[in-house]
Amino acid sequence: MSVHLVNPSDNSFGTAVITPRWLFVLAAATPASAGDPILVDESLEQIVPETIMPGDIVGISVHTGNALRGYKVGRMARERGAWVIYGGIHATLFPEEALELGNAHAVVKGDGDLAWANVVSDCLAGSPGRIYEGGRIEGSQFLAARWDLMPRDKYMWASVQTIRGCPKHCSFCSVWRTDGQKPRQRRFQSVIDEIVNLRRIGFRFIALADDNFYPVTLTDLRLAKEQNNLARLEELMAVRSERFQLMEELAKLPKDMVFFTQITMEAGEDGEYLDAMRKANIKGALVGVEAVTPEGLKAVYKDFNYSGEALAKQLQTFKQHGVHVLGSFIFGLPTDKPATFDATVEMALKAGVTFAQFVMMTPFPGTVDFGRWEKEQAKSPNLVGDVPITRYWLIPTEVRPKMFTPHPSMSSDEIRERTQRVWDRFYNWSAIWQRSACTPTLRARVAFMFLSKLYRQMYAGTGISTDSARRKKSKTWARWTARQCRKLFQAKPMPHLQSPAWELAFASPSVRRPAFMTNEQQSKRGPFVVLSED
Repeated sequence: MSVHLVNPSDNSFGTAVITPRWLFVLAAATPASAGDPILVDESLEQIVPETIMPGDIVGISVHTGNALRGYKVGRMARERGAWVIYGGIHATLFPEEALELGNAHAVVKGDGDLAWANVVSDCLAGSPGRIYEGGRIEGSQFLAARWDLMPRDKYMWASVQTIRGCPKHCSFCSVWRTDGQKPRQRRFQSVIDEIVNLRRIGFRFIALADDNFYPVTLTDLRLAKEQNNLARLEELMAVRSERFQLMEELAKLPKDMVFFTQITMEAGEDGEYLDAMRKANIKGALVGVEAVTPEGLKAVYKDFNYSGEALAKQLQTFKQHGVHVLGSFIFGLPTDKPATFDATVEMALKAGVTFAQFVMMTPFPGTVDFGRWEKEQAKSPNLVGDVPITRYWLIPTEVRPKMFTPHPSMSSDEIRERTQRVWDRFYNWSAIWQRSACTPTLRARVAFMFLSKLYRQMYAGTGISTDSARRKKSKTWARWTARQCRKLFQAKPMPHLQSPAWELAFASPSVRRPAFMTNEQQSKRGPFVVLSED
């Protein structure tokens, strides 16, 4: 009997940019009695059916984009006599769909860190339940990943999570509904220990895979003070203090390490926080810009963002504090006009955004937008074949529309073509070369250019194009580029790197400090920071 964990994907590139963290976390959650799980990341290579044997346990995590592929894998596994279990955000929202269309024996809703062990034990006993409620576990219960099971020559960046949940309520995002609006923060000691383990085996590029790395804004603090809500203020200050403690410890790690995360635009108003990020070697962050006009921001419930010249100035603030921005923009909002596309790319170029992604409006399940759209469609259902458009993820990829909600003034093809042209303009060689000047060395500049082209091919060439020949060409080009990029991100392992000796005397994890090691302890454990890689 073997446990298999599968990350489904229709697109396999042989190499991936960032590790799918859930694979390695659930590997850590797998009971020792079941042995080491077999990990299959289909963004590298697709699963081989013959590896699944009767009595095996197959765990599949699905989000909306890969649900159809995930269900296909599940049906195959069950036909071969395996126990099939689904988890992930999509299965949490649609457990019955996974049970029916994915031939699941069981579904895990919510966090799987603790629930997965129960599922495996029940399968070993031959009696799995139907639904397992993983819920929202506390940050202190987050598991560190089993990085020892990772193929080290396949990924450019590793991923470590420090916090789950987001206090915002953007209409296009489901995170605040599925992961909650109360930030659940992992102890910084556990985060640092996991990062040290990754640097030991040769990873120096780490994605801090958080819903929102900036969970407490200056506005939050100001409002709590104005309302004289002392309990709320104390809670917010504790979360903020823990963030700064984490960044202080990140700053002590080897200086060649590079971190990337995801934050909201409001962080641009918090110079102290951005400076702490820079000192912690958090070189960049995905920032949800979404729209460049007040009307567009209001449409997605994100009117706390700036627009126009104020937007450009705030985006430039990130760069002035040493934090590069991957700006995320949405096209296809009801307020968009043909001129919006050029205005958006011009804003991105003017604001000095280092990377950018331009996505077409998609109503994801669990979001306010999806709920509103589903109600509208109920009045006059639109079918593609025999599948309702409100279940677009079940429509085969080759015939699936790229836009699902009608636009008041533009066709879906027009929006798609204009979006493609924006990608092409932002990622032309000349523009990439100019942006690559932000890197310190020629090697880094070459890496920047390759990574820019790879990002464009993976997310625009294979995602937006409706032409099968173009998609095939994009996949081939992305696969070759990915191999070259991976070589540029490789680092020499630091097997002797050690974590600090954490002082556990304090009752509250939020006030713990690393203790200084004695000379005797240091001689046994080795140095925390290696001064030279030679």
